This record gives sequence, C-alpha cells and structure tokens, in this order.
Amino acid sequence: ILAVDPAYRTGCKIAVIDRRGNVLDTGVVYPTPPQSKITEAEAKLTQLIYKHGVDVISIGNGTASKEAEIFVANLIKKLNRPVNYAVVNEAGASVYSASKLGAEEFPDFDVSLRSAVSIARRLQDPLAELIKIDVKSIGVGQYQHDMPQKELDVSLNAVVEDCVNAVGVDLNTASPSLLTRVAGLNGTIAKNIVAFREENGVFTTRRQLLKVAKLGPKAFEQCAGFLRVPESKNVLDNTGVHPESYDAAKGLLELLGATPKDARDLPARLNAYGAEKAAEAIGVGVPTLRDIAKELSKPGRDPRDELPAPILRTDVLDIKDLKPGMVLTGTVRNVIDFGVFVDIGVHQDGLVHISQVSNKFIKHPSEAVAVGDVVKVVVLDVDEKKHRISLSMKQVPEE
Repeated sequence: ILAVDPAYRTGCKIAVIDRRGNVLDTGVVYPTPPQSKITEAEAKLTQLIYKHGVDVISIGNGTASKEAEIFVANLIKKLNRPVNYAVVNEAGASVYSASKLGAEEFPDFDVSLRSAVSIARRLQDPLAELIKIDVKSIGVGQYQHDMPQKELDVSLNAVVEDCVNAVGVDLNTASPSLLTRVAGLNGTIAKNIVAFREENGVFTTRRQLLKVAKLGPKAFEQCAGFLRVPESKNVLDNTGVHPESYDAAKGLLELLGATPKDARDLPARLNAYGAEKAAEAIGVGVPTLRDIAKELSKPGRDPRDELPAPILRTDVLDIKDLKPGMVLTGTVRNVIDFGVFVDIGVHQDGLVHISQVSNKFIKHPSEAVAVGDVVKVVVLDVDEKKHRISLSMKQVPEE
C-alpha cells in the first residue's frame, strides 16, 4: 500500500508499507496548489509503485484530499499495472504521529511522515492502527469535556476491549499496543510476547504463550481464546474456541462426523442432529456448543468480513457524468444537522437531505449513519452551475 497524506503548502507526505505493515519507503511530493508540481510528483509515485509492486493507494480525507484524489486517479490511468485507490478517515493520525508511541515506533521519522504511515496501515488493518490512538481523538463527539473524565475513560476503554476481543488478535503480527487491549494481558506481558516472538520466531501453538515471561496459567486462561495463531497445525488455535473447550470441539466433530477442515456446514448439521441432544452427549451447555460450531465453520475469519468492504476506485467521475436515477455506492464524509455528505467519487460530495436518509422518522442523521459508512445512494438532481448533487438513500431501488 502506498499512502498519501494530502496537504497544500507543505506538500503530500507519502509512505509505502508491505503486507505486514513494515515501512519500505517515504517521501514528499507537491502535486497540489500552490506548487502544483504534478509531473514531478507523478514521476516519483510511478517509480515507487513499480519498485515495490504497489496494489492500492490510500488517501487521507483531510485538507486537499479531493485534489490528491484527482491527481491519483489521473496517475492510475497512465500506469501499466492494476492499481486502485481508497479514501480513508484520517481522524487522530496527527495525534498518533506526535505521541510517545509514534516516536517510539519511528524515532527517525518526521511527525508528518508518521501520519502517512498511519494512513497506509488504516486501510490494511484499521483496528490494529486505531488502537494506538486515544479513543477521544478519533471523533467520538464534541462534548467529551463535559463528561466525568474517569467514567468516560472507563466506558471508552471497555468498548475498545470488546472490539478487540470480538475480532481476535493475530498473535504473530500484533503490536504491543494491540496486545495490551486483550483481556488478561498488561503492558509488560504484551512487550514480553513481542520480545519472545522476535527471539524465537513466530508462535506455532497457543500453548507456547506459557513460555512467555510473566504470562502464567491465570493470564493464559483469560487471554488464550482471543489470540489467533494462523501458523498452527491445530485449526482450533486459529478460532475463538478456548483451549478449555478443545475436547468439546473435538467431541462435536466426532459426533457429527466432520473434520476441522470440512466443518463449513457444522451449525446446520448440529441443528439437524439436535443441539440439546448433542450438548448432553458432550457435556457442555447448548450456547457454548452453538458458539463452537459457529467458530469451527469459519476458522480464522474476521467478523468484519460480513461488513461492506472499503470502496476501491480507479477513477474520479465528473459531475457531467451524473444523471438522475443513477445508483452509486459512496462513503459518508460528514454528518450534519440537515443531512449527510457522501463521497461518490465525483469532484464534489453529494448531499442526502435528512428527509431522504431513512424511511422512518429521525431527529438527526447520526441516528442512521456515521462518518466512514459505505452506503448506496440514488441521484435525485444535479446542478452543474452551482456544483450541487442531491442524493437519496431511502429511494434506492431494492435489489
């Protein structure tokens, strides 16, 4: 991934990362006003794209984002390899880049280059990157300072921990800041896990965690179910099934005549056999058994796979290309009292008036959508002279 952190006067900061999130290259280009050195910037980006085999360009949605997007879309047309781009929410990137953690990760980088790295990683693994930023800095709301700060911190941290534990953490790629959010782990143990990984290579089983300094049986009991080991020969190590339930999982597979590699239809088989009958035979509760069947049916799968994927584009449409009735997919850029601004890949964001957001009555558009949501919209009206695009979400025809 090549990231572009857009700006005007100071230029667009760029960073290239590999599949593991390691930084391969950084730099600055000036394709936006006032410099507008487009040819020079195109040459620099083209060289980096071919050198590192870039597949996707990640563009921050801050100042000069639209100009950067147009520049990138024009560049992609001139390339001899397939490259897409996506616009990502850069909320909190500057907070991370100026933080102690950002300085520890990239001591030799300028603050602005750290932001570019963060924008690249947000497209690759948003949760792992956003975890490094104080939750208050990623657009939680504008009345935070009116809240009792201690209670606010407890509530926000609880939500983050729930998210991390629901998704699960790859034990072989997670940073210390991500591991710290896993139930049962603290800052010291998280650093010890990373140190163990660097010294001994990747983890091949969950049981290896017991060899990590200061990680005892109690901590293992709490954290093991949330840590995934894709490299393990035991499929269960890459699921949300806790080691305590491995025997129950094996018993369920035997009972229903399935193997760990052929368990996609396990929930259906369990229903056909009878969940209560199976639970009695194996000696566990029905909810636990259903959870095990669900996990075994899709090992290693991230719950976020069920959400809309980020929109990858290759070109920017012109307002002249839009016609009433066109159905488009866009990303919510801003939510205000009277409506929602949606980026549909045109130079100008379209407006969904509050009356067109939902079929049910809402007092504020934020009841239906949030910044970053991927939504389907239908074009209602286009005013080329005033550069206004009217959209509707509730009038999108059903598929």
